[in-house]
Amino acid sequence: MNIEIHTEVWMFSGIVQEVGTIKTLNQKNNVKTIEVNCSENFSRDLKIGDSISVDGVCLTVVKIGKHLLSFEVIEESVNRSIIAEYQEGTRVNLENSLKYGGSVGGHLCSGHVHSKGQIKEVELNGDSKNMLIEIDKQWAKYVLEKGYICINGCSLTIGKIKGNNFNIHLIPETLRATNLNELLFGKYVNIEIDQSTVAVVDTTERLARGK
Repeated sequence: MNIEIHTEVWMFSGIVQEVGTIKTLNQKNNVKTIEVNCSENFSRDLKIGDSISVDGVCLTVVKIGKHLLSFEVIEESVNRSIIAEYQEGTRVNLENSLKYGGSVGGHLCSGHVHSKGQIKEVELNGDSKNMLIEIDKQWAKYVLEKGYICINGCSLTIGKIKGNNFNIHLIPETLRATNLNELLFGKYVNIEIDQSTVAVVDTTERLARGK
């Protein structure tokens, strides 16, 4: 009997590898096709069917060019994320999926966006930037100070919390290597809650209820 062992795991680390640019957007029925310009270095080892984090959304590669990647996005993913706001020229964070044994520079992310958040405050602090982000109240209990959160595909540490608002602090390197430097007041971002935090909070609540 031949046993095939798969060594690829479709997870992400929240460390952006490149910022690509939306080339074209096409809608057909309930599927949106997105073409993203990227470097040859990023696309060189990719193949059809690979998973890529695009602003934190796990998308499957359906076509590969020397400097171009194509993705098909279903309606649910469009509506749940900031993909609905994309235009030609929009810059997007890209990360290839982790392979078994690869290092995790941030924290494990699935590429499944839980909610959109809105930028409520932006404060410049020298070369750094502080932001206050509002999240839907149903997810606020999973946002813990000093915990992890994924914003537009970037693994970040949560700062102070105010109700269903939380702070993030962006260092110069993060601003340089991602599209977070372009975020302004009122803009929306993709948010993925840390799955380990969800598990701990939900388990604690069940135990408190005696279930």
